[in-house]
Amino acid sequence: MQKTKIGIIGCGFISGIYLENCTKTFGILEVVAVADLAVDLARKRAEEFGIPKACTPAELLADPEIELVVNLTAPQAHTEVNLQILAAGKHVYAEKPFALNRADADRVLALAKEKGLRIGSAPDTFLGAGLQTSRKLIDDGWIGTPYAASGLILMGNAYDGMHPGFHNYLQFGWDPLFDMAPYYITALIHLLGPVRSVSGSAGSVKGEHTVTNPLSPRYGETVPIGAPMHVSAILDFANGATAALQAAKESFGYTPRLEIYGTEGILHVPDPNAFDGAVTLQQRNGTTQSFPYSHEFAKNSRGIGVADMAHAIRSDRKHRASGELASHVLDIQLGILASSKEGRHVAIEAGCEQPAPLPLGLKYGLLD
Repeated sequence: MQKTKIGIIGCGFISGIYLENCTKTFGILEVVAVADLAVDLARKRAEEFGIPKACTPAELLADPEIELVVNLTAPQAHTEVNLQILAAGKHVYAEKPFALNRADADRVLALAKEKGLRIGSAPDTFLGAGLQTSRKLIDDGWIGTPYAASGLILMGNAYDGMHPGFHNYLQFGWDPLFDMAPYYITALIHLLGPVRSVSGSAGSVKGEHTVTNPLSPRYGETVPIGAPMHVSAILDFANGATAALQAAKESFGYTPRLEIYGTEGILHVPDPNAFDGAVTLQQRNGTTQSFPYSHEFAKNSRGIGVADMAHAIRSDRKHRASGELASHVLDIQLGILASSKEGRHVAIEAGCEQPAPLPLGLKYGLLD
C-alpha cells in the first residue's frame, strides 16, 4: 500500500512515542518532517529518529508532499494549529483534548468539511490489545447484556512545584476531566456506544496552591487553580446502560480501574490509558477467568490512530479515532461541567457511531 507522508508539529515529551511508532511500527506511515516553535527541539527529534527535515511549523505546512499532520502542541494551541493545518490542505490528527469549548471544535469540524479533509484525535488507546479484547468479549456475549459500568482514575498533581510549568497542570486542558477522563469516556463509547445524557459534579479541594517544597525553584509562590481537580459523573448511554465515572488529581500515586457489568458476568477492563493489562471476567457460576488478547498492539502503540486514519484514506473507509468521536467526548465533558454548575441532567444532542472493532488476524503493523 502506498505510504502516507506525514509531518509532526510539537516535539515535546509525547512526540517520542509517536515518532517511535510512526517510524518503526506502522509501515503505511512515512515521517518526512518534524516542526516546533523551538527549532532546536525539532532538530533533536529529527536526529534521534532519522527524520530528513526539521523546521518551523509554517515551513512544514508549506511542504506539498505532506498529506497528514499530527498536532502534538499544548492543549490551548490545539484549535489554532488544527485550523492552520486544514487551511494548508492537509488532514489533521491531534492529541487530546480535541478542544476546550464547543465553538472551537465546531470551527475545526466546519473547515474540515468545507475542504473535504479528515479529522482524527487521540486517545487511540482503545485500538490496543486490552480494549479490543474487551470489546470482543462484550460483542460475543460473554457478560450477557451490559447494563452498567464504573470508571475510576485517581492520581496526584504537580503540587511539589518541581516541574517548571507546574502551574499549567492546574488549568483547563491539564485538569482531570480534559486530560485523563478522555481515555475513560472514549473507552466506554468504544465498549458501550454513544451517550445520550450526563449529570455530574466538579470541584476542587482548594482554590489556589502555595508551593511548600523547599527544593522547588518556585518555593513559596502561590498560583490559582483554574479548573476542577475532581469530577464525578453519571453517563447514560443510548443502549440503556449507565456508567459512573470518577476522575481526580487530588490524591497520590496512580489508581486506574474500569469495570463493565453485565447480566452474565463482570468484565475487568485494563487501564484505558494503556494498551495492555489483564482482561478478567467474573462469571455467574463463580469462576474468574483471564483471557488472552484477541488482537495485537499490546505495547505502547500511540500513533495507531494516525495509522488507522492513513489506511482509511487509502481504503476510503471511516477511521476509528475520528473527529466525530472526539466531538462527542467533548460534548460529554462540557455536559458534565454544565450539569455541575446548573444542577440538572444534560442531554447530549449529537451522538456518534460506535467505532468499529479492528479485524481479527491482522499482521502486526497493519490495520486493514
